[in-house]
Amino acid sequence: MNDLAARLAELAAQGKTTTYGALARDLGWRVADLTAALERLMEEDAATGHPQRAALLEGRLSNGLPAQGFFLKLAELSLTPADPTAYITETRTRLRQDFLRKS
Repeated sequence: MNDLAARLAELAAQGKTTTYGALARDLGWRVADLTAALERLMEEDAATGHPQRAALLEGRLSNGLPAQGFFLKLAELSLTPADPTAYITETRTRLRQDFLRKS
């Protein structure tokens, strides 16, 4: 998971996003393994009140938003944004600001 967290921190620092497939390739992981790791990370972020780092991912057919599974996992975690697009924009901004404050 450390490789994943480090890569997501890089994305946050750069104010960038990536697709699930590209991140899996970068890490040398299968997409299924990446998805499982992201779900664990989402649970951790929810438990600690941290912005959802998985929001930095984009589904291939999701118009810049994470894949549907991201939102299903949010619902499991009792996080149900009224406006998914606004939630993702705000979360990505918070991730970038948090990174800049820490560096």
